[in-house]
Amino acid sequence: MSLRTLYPPITPYDSGMLDVGGGDRVYWELCGNPEGKPAVFLHGGPGGGCGPDHRRLFDPERYRVLLFDQRNCGRSTPHASGMDVDLSANTTWNLVADMERLREMVGVEKWQVFGGSWGSALALAYAEEHPERVSELIVRGIFTLRDDELRWFYQDGASHLFPDVWEGYLAPIPEEERGDLISAYAARLNHPDREVRVAAARAWSVWEGSTVTLLPNEALRAHHAEDDYALAFARIENHYFTNKGFFTPGQLIERADRLRGIPGVIVQGRYDVCTPARTAFDLHRAWPEAEFHVVDDAGHAFNEPGILHRLIEATDRFADA
Repeated sequence: MSLRTLYPPITPYDSGMLDVGGGDRVYWELCGNPEGKPAVFLHGGPGGGCGPDHRRLFDPERYRVLLFDQRNCGRSTPHASGMDVDLSANTTWNLVADMERLREMVGVEKWQVFGGSWGSALALAYAEEHPERVSELIVRGIFTLRDDELRWFYQDGASHLFPDVWEGYLAPIPEEERGDLISAYAARLNHPDREVRVAAARAWSVWEGSTVTLLPNEALRAHHAEDDYALAFARIENHYFTNKGFFTPGQLIERADRLRGIPGVIVQGRYDVCTPARTAFDLHRAWPEAEFHVVDDAGHAFNEPGILHRLIEATDRFADA
């Protein structure tokens, strides 16, 4: 079987900044065919931002895709790398409200919602809150921010598979504070000394950048080590994880019955260390109407060949629906 690959590079035909209140402005862009099927792409992290390759998951002849950088990351302002940037208004439910503002701005009644990793959590939250606005739902690398998911990657679990890389993640935290690493990092990522923040942010961000692919990717690791990227990425992630995603325990899986009328596809890498397959399987059991694909030779990243194939297969099939 020939695996599907990304569509050719494309530039946006429109872009701008949406004022979402409280001084926050969200960067958005529209790509593809202005008369095409509406879709929205949700990036990971939270705090990762959108990249040019994300535009290429959709047929530009058949889709009108909106991509946006979620609050305080990417090209949105103010950027979380700033010392005085307050993240208190950066919540899941404010992001859901931002999506509704963007949908109204574009002028569509429904759109396809596509999200991976943290983007899958945001996609599920949005679809469960506004099922009537979702034509299809495509989610990858399922993450719902339950306590055991957070403990696995940030406290004890993935550390057993990457003990050498884990040493770098532990380095900024004294031994006596390692019983609750998310809280210990919260203190340092919001420290008044920028050097303390940067050291913690790099360690947090590089840990993730070193473990999200099935095989090592030095370019990705280097990107995660860049100061401003690492600061926004680590601060926003830690803010969300400290607040359990602003969800009640198990909320996204428990409310999956609200997705019943939405055509859906779930794609999961078998060897995903960041968001292990159990969560995707839990979603599959709660939402059995959705197609469920486990890719046996893949980790977490969207551009691993088998995962990419399933994602583009899904966007192609839904393009004319």
